Amino acid sequence: MQFIEANGAKIPAIGLGTWELRGRTCARVVEQAMRLGYRHIDTAQAYENEREVGEGLRASRIRRDDVFVTTKIWTTHFAPNDLERSTKESLTKLRLSEVDLLLLHWPNPQVPLSETLGALAHVRQLGMARHIGVSNFTVALIDEAVATCPEPLVCDQVEYHPYLDQTKVKEACARHGMAVVAYSPIAKGRIKTDPALAAIGKTHGKTPAQVCLRWLVQQNVAAIPRTSKIERLSENIEIFDFVLSDDEMDRISGLGSASGRLTDYGFAPKWD
Repeated sequence: MQFIEANGAKIPAIGLGTWELRGRTCARVVEQAMRLGYRHIDTAQAYENEREVGEGLRASRIRRDDVFVTTKIWTTHFAPNDLERSTKESLTKLRLSEVDLLLLHWPNPQVPLSETLGALAHVRQLGMARHIGVSNFTVALIDEAVATCPEPLVCDQVEYHPYLDQTKVKEACARHGMAVVAYSPIAKGRIKTDPALAAIGKTHGKTPAQVCLRWLVQQNVAAIPRTSKIERLSENIEIFDFVLSDDEMDRISGLGSASGRLTDYGFAPKWD
């Protein structure tokens, strides 16, 4: 497994996203992923599956220190006391004494960012999270967060796939020594029928999804594809035995635009 290093964190380059995974299915997929070699699991308070993710981790019998676990604080818990309380609740559900990475799930303009980040840093100082970061932050918000946070931020987790150009966010993260973690890295499955990706995949004996994930990892971006299918789990992690050429990388990047976003809500920030 390859790692993405940022501000003291070593993030496994491929992880399992668990959005929409529920109940027994969630626990089973997490356990299976761990057995296949995954060492990075991503959940969130809003996914309502932290308990099942914890069950899957324990069932896998993999040593706690060998797994990188991320969870995310929902926007309604951004007031300092609330943030600390909800982090404790997440740890209780996961049955962990700490997570490896604790993120703010979306920006929340209703609570001053400096207060939320102060609380996030405090949670890290208390030992509840090894590392802290943000998710769905724009360039302006990344700059503001880094300037006001008393502890180093290790990543911005954002939607990123070949159809969405995230050059500006990537450059902002690089400026601050932060990693980019890509959610929806295979564009919610839309890349499966893409002729350009299929052609590149054919050259390497790989699927469009594997080409997509390889393209991210070669940019030093971590990716957290979500799947509930065991055969997809294996496919998504088998991307370390081939290399895309510079020309192939450019061709894939050429598919992107600012309008390729698939996850957008009324409360989302004004995107770059």
